Amino acid sequence: MYKKPIAALAACTALCAPAFAQEMANEMTLVSWGGAYQASQVKAYVEPYLEMHPEVKVVWDESSAEATAKMRAMTEAGNVTWDLVDAVASDAMRMCDEGLIEELDHDAVLAAAPDGTSASEDFGDLLVSDCFVPQIVYSTTFGYRTDMVGDTPPSSVCDVFDLEKYPGKRALQKRPIDNLEWALYCDGVDKDEIYDVLSTDEGVDRALAKLGTIKDSVVWWSAGAETPQLLADGEVVMGSTYNGRLFSAIAEQGQPIGMLWDMQSFDLDGWVVPANLPADRHARVMDFLKFATDTQRLADQAKFISYGPARKSSAPLVGQHADLGIDMAPHMPTDPANAGNTHIYDYEWWADNRDDLNAKFQSWLAQ
Repeated sequence: MYKKPIAALAACTALCAPAFAQEMANEMTLVSWGGAYQASQVKAYVEPYLEMHPEVKVVWDESSAEATAKMRAMTEAGNVTWDLVDAVASDAMRMCDEGLIEELDHDAVLAAAPDGTSASEDFGDLLVSDCFVPQIVYSTTFGYRTDMVGDTPPSSVCDVFDLEKYPGKRALQKRPIDNLEWALYCDGVDKDEIYDVLSTDEGVDRALAKLGTIKDSVVWWSAGAETPQLLADGEVVMGSTYNGRLFSAIAEQGQPIGMLWDMQSFDLDGWVVPANLPADRHARVMDFLKFATDTQRLADQAKFISYGPARKSSAPLVGQHADLGIDMAPHMPTDPANAGNTHIYDYEWWADNRDDLNAKFQSWLAQ
């Protein structure tokens, strides 16, 4: 796992004392993604916590998409204003490797499962970094306007590249992750060879060339809420976003949108704690983190959005949508009916290669 330097761990000794031994700050700045996902966090974690702690004020920052760059800048300036950050696994690995976030003893700081199973066993293989506490398994996939695709809706991710069959604008995230993998897959590369090909300059050029075939028809997005809005407004015929955002648009808002599950890209999302927080802020964060990641809270989040909870003990507790009363299991990316052809996102590979490919991708966008 990505370990912090010994000096950084030593500096953390006083901060890592149990929360009950510290005076707790009464304000937290939480960083997340906005939109339907952040709303599910508010309902499942934050509102119940504030009912028990009415003295606490929570401030939200919707900058998770730029978490690594902003953590670097704040750390360099010696002014880290964030207290708890929602991040994808690959970003957590990079920040952990750079000493920007705190290494955690998961069994010491997180709640055990109701039957006494340790946190580390309950989260299992999803604990991909010593600095990371996973909340959900989600996927990045495609939505499409059902009234703009004719009588044969798209059934393959490669339909995204077919401008003749499905004319109109597409929405793609403004980053290389997923886009390069989908491009190579639709250019004939086998799924199990995608990262081998991407590890070469020729492979990256091949992926960018495939993306170039639709570049002029792409609306590039940064926030997860953008694609559902673009679809709702009819500005794009199809677009990538997080499966929970599409569920919200379809089931909650009744938009004329369909889901394309083919080659959905599985990923993990969770919490990280900035390194070397002042003791009172650190104590509050650890108190909230233990509450917000227990078995019941992660199961509760699935009442509001269609992401799979990261704890094994939470899965049996997933029931119906809090407002709609529909069974949530069929809307999860992990449901067998939706997971026939999935892309298993390689967060370790991206942790090692993202900075370089980000630069190449942004240069290509500017051309």
